Amino acid sequence: MHPEHPCADLRADSGPADLVLLGGPVFTVDPARSWASAVAVRGGRILAVGHEHELRPLIGRTTEVVDLEGRLLLPGFQDAHVHTVFAGTNLTRCDLHPLRTAEQYLAAIADYAAAHPEAEWITGGGWRLDAFPDGRPTRQLLDAITTVGDRPVALPNRDAHGLWVNSRALELAGITKDTPDPADGRIERDADGVPTGMLQEGAADLVERHIPADTGEDFYQGLLAGQAYLHSFGITGWQDAAVGAAFGPGDVYGAYLRADREGTLSARVRAAQWWDRAGGLEQLAFFERRRDEAADGNGRGRFDAGSVKIMLDGIAENHTAAMLEPYLDGCGCSSGNAGLDFVDPEKLGGYVAELDAAGFQVHFHALGDRAVRNALDAVEEALRRNGDRGNRHHLAHLQVVHPEDIARFRALGATANIQPLWACHEPQMDELTIPFLGERRSGWQYPFGSLLRAGVPLAAGSDWDVTTPDVMAGVHVAVNRTGEEDPNRVLGPEERLDLGAALAAYTAGSARINHLDHVTGSIQSGKYADLVVLDRNPFDRPAQAIAETRVLRTYVQGELVHAAAEQ
Repeated sequence: MHPEHPCADLRADSGPADLVLLGGPVFTVDPARSWASAVAVRGGRILAVGHEHELRPLIGRTTEVVDLEGRLLLPGFQDAHVHTVFAGTNLTRCDLHPLRTAEQYLAAIADYAAAHPEAEWITGGGWRLDAFPDGRPTRQLLDAITTVGDRPVALPNRDAHGLWVNSRALELAGITKDTPDPADGRIERDADGVPTGMLQEGAADLVERHIPADTGEDFYQGLLAGQAYLHSFGITGWQDAAVGAAFGPGDVYGAYLRADREGTLSARVRAAQWWDRAGGLEQLAFFERRRDEAADGNGRGRFDAGSVKIMLDGIAENHTAAMLEPYLDGCGCSSGNAGLDFVDPEKLGGYVAELDAAGFQVHFHALGDRAVRNALDAVEEALRRNGDRGNRHHLAHLQVVHPEDIARFRALGATANIQPLWACHEPQMDELTIPFLGERRSGWQYPFGSLLRAGVPLAAGSDWDVTTPDVMAGVHVAVNRTGEEDPNRVLGPEERLDLGAALAAYTAGSARINHLDHVTGSIQSGKYADLVVLDRNPFDRPAQAIAETRVLRTYVQGELVHAAAEQ
């Protein structure tokens, strides 16, 4: 079949298409043919891409025909960094993500506690740092909630880098003024050294280890709930950024393996196995066993465990992101604190080289500019030792990137895994980040445009449930660099992406790092029919209206896995 004549060999084919979508623009994300107006599907794969008059002969008596009515058809979205099982599980707990203020959080916690008297612990989370002074709520606020009683409360913030607890939780964990800070975290204290109820980074583990563990069934149901939610945003695949026995909240590997083998995993998922930062290369054999088990042929082939997630640092808001220079203090002077390295930079290169040699992709959490540089140095060492093995290592978050490191991504073959929704002015950015980075480094934040212009491949994700998995909300910020709270202030206008590039990052770009680009990520004959129908064509509307776009239909391999209630 010739690309310029998509139906040349199909007219004589013995059977009709199973599904034909026509009557609207099709953004294929295929460089050879970006636009079409009709797509035919048979046996779960794309049979032909072209125009309506070309594909009409493929419509038979049993063919389902979907009239797009001018709405945009795209490849299915793929989220390159997400925590689906934990997010799905939290949907059924004290979920604070939809709320914004301290008063709303406290009311919601009180209501949840009253409605769930059987809950031994009050868990869930998703609160915003900017809702509290300095991003640090206190135990006294939780202690005052009468419906909680003497039950412990432990609520991570929306980025999961801090834990808000009440006095009962501190008591059960044995945390007092004499408890030392762990090497990878900090216990916030008052002037007398008494813990205030806010635990940063690794300090959260001191409490989390006492929370009753979720069961395998909890995680399985959380996966199904999370999967359905992601499908509602057009997401047909993802990379789960925290799968492993050493990850604090629990090991979700078994939920994915079960869903793949029972046929309930409709999405395509790559697991980034969690690197225990207290360990070393003794973990490699465990990673290999799980990778082999996921690929043993007993499932549907929609789950693999070929990545390893190494978390290098924390976040800028609590000054644990690893920076090349110290954060500023409230007066604009050096604080002396340049953040934390969760993995020894002297050992990181050796770890990454061994993982690379074993065929693993490395998925880095690298938020500060020192963490980014350390990750790139490690990829460089792997290349020096092993050559290019095609593992497609990628760096996620990239809040602050030193300009000297932009070109290194392309030179080393590293992908920039961006979370676009964060690249805008909001209280957390304006009150807890920019003043402590200073003007120069604040201008280096989320350099999407610079990376793209340097020829760096982009993938995109949400980090849900840190923030919403709504792809079009992320695309909106990537294109406009503005948020809903301050739509007229642009954060780094030179770092905007055009709409096509932003959509490509969520489709072909994420498919590439998931090693699925040969079968997904674009609408081309022979690829799986993973498709999404939007309620409009955002290319024909103002850029400022992109976030209003909604998903009407989501298909995985030609099967409808989501249909909006109203179309």
